[in-house]
Amino acid sequence: MTSTVPVTGFAHVRLTVRDLARSRAFYDALFGWEVAYEVPDGADDATREQLGFLFGGLIYAWPGGLFGLRPVAPESDGFDEDRVGLDHLALQVSSRAELDAAAEALDALGAPHEQVKDLGTGWILEFRDPDGIALELFAPRG
Repeated sequence: MTSTVPVTGFAHVRLTVRDLARSRAFYDALFGWEVAYEVPDGADDATREQLGFLFGGLIYAWPGGLFGLRPVAPESDGFDEDRVGLDHLALQVSSRAELDAAAEALDALGAPHEQVKDLGTGWILEFRDPDGIALELFAPRG
């Protein structure tokens, strides 16, 4: 079958969060990604307008593309994978050892997580970010 739209990969994903500082601290500590876009402190009105697509958030650069945090959700809101929208976001790592290291990093952050699970074709580590967004790390076997 020929694809109508020949997609070659992901360009970016952006998560809506309640508290940028809290979410940023979590993602910085866990992944340490470089920030690609954010409104600089003391930015003038023209710069703020040019970066309005950030909605007061930021966008990280990571090997898979771009990963953004958009802080517009009310504090009373919460993630629910059983509603229409995102079920979970899975990112790939290279090895089972990297999953074990990620579990240790989550422990150091005080972030609850599941045990590493063997799927046969690889392993997964399931956890949630500060807004309860379901995340997963996957390491392929072999």
